[in-house]
Amino acid sequence: MRLLCCLITLLTLPALAASPQLTLVEAARNQIGVTVSYDPSYRQLSYPGGDVPIDRGVCTDVVIRALRQAWQLDLQREVHEEMRAHFTSYPQHWGLRGPDRNIDHRRVPNLQTWFKRRGYSLPLSTDASQFQSGDLVTVTVPPHLPHIMLVSDRRNGEGIPLVIHNIGGGTREEDRLFEFKLTGHYRLQPPR
Repeated sequence: MRLLCCLITLLTLPALAASPQLTLVEAARNQIGVTVSYDPSYRQLSYPGGDVPIDRGVCTDVVIRALRQAWQLDLQREVHEEMRAHFTSYPQHWGLRGPDRNIDHRRVPNLQTWFKRRGYSLPLSTDASQFQSGDLVTVTVPPHLPHIMLVSDRRNGEGIPLVIHNIGGGTREEDRLFEFKLTGHYRLQPPR
């Protein structure tokens, strides 16, 4: 009888709310099997909240979609507004004369700049214990392709976190955190 009472009590307790970071990880994980191709083509997007078709995208789209779903944070709007006000503070790799709300948020160097300007940067480390679920990590895929990944709540047998990203072939959760040269580590906070 006592066991039955305890079981009933457990079943009637409200479920513990997931942390904002775990909600972010789940939002990224929800793209696995949905975003099935890698497509870097330029597209006209609605604004704000514009997106390429859900079955395709690039590494940044995984992050953009996860932040929208989990935290209602629209990087398209945030990055565009920031670049309108501080265009010269952002990388000038693309020969543009001003911001482009269709693509700026989909470029890793622009996201890195936005994260740094917001104070989300952390020191680079190859110590797996320094990476928390929901962290964002940028790397360089040889020879010089910038890439972004979201740190998972799952780890490999050695305790190294998996990452959720689209490096080709769609969104996947993989054991690739330290495969490429790290260029950035960021821990975002949900909007208040």
